[in-house]
Amino acid sequence: MRTIFFLFMAFLLVNCGGPEPRKPVKVKSGSFFKESVERNKQLLQAEEKIIQSIIAKDTVHNYIASPSGFWYYFDTKNQNSIYTPKTNDQILFSYNLVTFGNDTLYTMKDMGPTSYVVDKEQLFPGLQNAVKLLKINERATFLFPSLQAYGYHGDGSAIGPKTPLKSTIELHTIIINQDSLNLKTENQ
Repeated sequence: MRTIFFLFMAFLLVNCGGPEPRKPVKVKSGSFFKESVERNKQLLQAEEKIIQSIIAKDTVHNYIASPSGFWYYFDTKNQNSIYTPKTNDQILFSYNLVTFGNDTLYTMKDMGPTSYVVDKEQLFPGLQNAVKLLKINERATFLFPSLQAYGYHGDGSAIGPKTPLKSTIELHTIIINQDSLNLKTENQ
């Protein structure tokens, strides 16, 4: 009886070599990434058609296409200044967020004046690039595709997933960083 018990225990110890990793049932090399890129392209194309429709209907404003992938026009221009914010400059600005159907999501009062160190703090991508296009006391309205706004996730509150946004941004103050001044004098 003891012999059978020891043989049984030895058999268990030999067969309990530890967990073996499971092999995938089907290997799809890069297909998720490729599908995601294709979905983003289709979403961007659909939103750009909407933006082009908005621009075509708006005969009052002259829209500018930014290299970052959004469109904007100036409400107020500052002809007396040439300086736009650079990395590490601190700015104070106000903005609102509105849907393309003109439903207000956040007013300028809701957002309050926002202090921001350029390229060193978190803003959604379109806003981060938009503030660098304004001079002090300028006000412009921007049309952001959802990928330049809050993307696939929204903000978890008023802005839903895949929501393109319209935003009017006003730049109040620029506190120029010393490095920006040094770059300016070196480039002159």
